[in-house]
Amino acid sequence: MHSKKKVLAAAFAAVAALTLSACGSGGDSADNSVAEVSSGTGSAPATVLDQPFTKPDLVLTDTHGEKYDLRERTKGKPTLIYFGYTNCPDVCPLTMSNIAVAKRALPKADQEKLQVVFVTTDPERDTPASLGSWLKAQDPGFTGLTGDFPTIQAGARQIGIGIDPPKKEKDGTVVSMHGAQVIAFSPKTDKGYVLYSEDTTAEDYTEDLPKLVKGETP
Repeated sequence: MHSKKKVLAAAFAAVAALTLSACGSGGDSADNSVAEVSSGTGSAPATVLDQPFTKPDLVLTDTHGEKYDLRERTKGKPTLIYFGYTNCPDVCPLTMSNIAVAKRALPKADQEKLQVVFVTTDPERDTPASLGSWLKAQDPGFTGLTGDFPTIQAGARQIGIGIDPPKKEKDGTVVSMHGAQVIAFSPKTDKGYVLYSEDTTAEDYTEDLPKLVKGETP
């Protein structure tokens, strides 16, 4: 059983804005999990928030080009939310793959209940079509959202996730700096009450998802 930390949501929000991950940057010395920063005693894959987050008020575009109201479409459903981008070569695809592996271990009925929402931090390149194709390779049931960057950034901030506009490096590559945490929202309260760091493994998610689907604390 993996260890878990507890941290106030307000404290997490202050910390998360400073812990951005540069996907494919070869390692960012400032990139620490919220558990490490908060406790100073080492990394824990899951952090249970004493003061859960309210679900972001986000209305974006899904991979079918249709309007998607996050609160309305996921109301009363167990939901995992992650902000990242499809051109990320490491953290983002690994995170989504780990969740996909864990989801497949759930009973069919629970798989259908679970909502996994990937919000792009690079909307200029992540069109609905390209985002849909990328996510389909992970899990056809995952929801991908895109839109204008200011709206996405504001929505991320509502749950303490910091993201910066994508920028082009000297070698021509485009890097998107973003918080690499996954936040789980309860189907009972629609509040975000568990946070997962980028170090969370497929095994960790496999252990927790059955409880998250029921709105229990893992």
